[in-house]
Amino acid sequence: MKRWILSIALSILATAAWAVPRDMSFANIDGGTLNLSEWAGQPILVVNTASQCGFTGQYAGLQRLYDTYKSRGLVVLAVPSDDFNQELGTAEEIKEFCEISFGLDLPMADITRVRGSRAHPFYQAVRAETGFVPRWNFNKVLIGPDGAVVDTWGSSAKPMSSAIRSTIEPLLK
Repeated sequence: MKRWILSIALSILATAAWAVPRDMSFANIDGGTLNLSEWAGQPILVVNTASQCGFTGQYAGLQRLYDTYKSRGLVVLAVPSDDFNQELGTAEEIKEFCEISFGLDLPMADITRVRGSRAHPFYQAVRAETGFVPRWNFNKVLIGPDGAVVDTWGSSAKPMSSAIRSTIEPLLK
């Protein structure tokens, strides 16, 4: 009986561990890397994006969300992906488009795979923990300050929606 209880307790502790290893990184659209360890203890909203999608206008909402909460610790990480064949050809084109069209200054990864066997390790870890896989562009994954996946949203969830803000706010400083 004691072993069974210990086994359950260890199982619960294992599921509370970081979904995303602290040393995980993305290639930065500006060169170098974006290390998630730099944001340890902060909530991170990771969004797979595309510049030629019907949801591309959400960049404005992502920037607004970032501006609203960054002083309280929120990080919004845009992860451009061409997995749905709706991204511009180069990182330089994406960066220029986002800066000119939306005034984006939030952290942004280089073009990254988010689905399939060659998905970035972040998306593989999220899938392993939650079963969540982006079904389209502008899917959102909220990582809590403890590194666990707090919630996920599909493309139609607007960044400034009450559902997203009410989930983020309790995680802020």
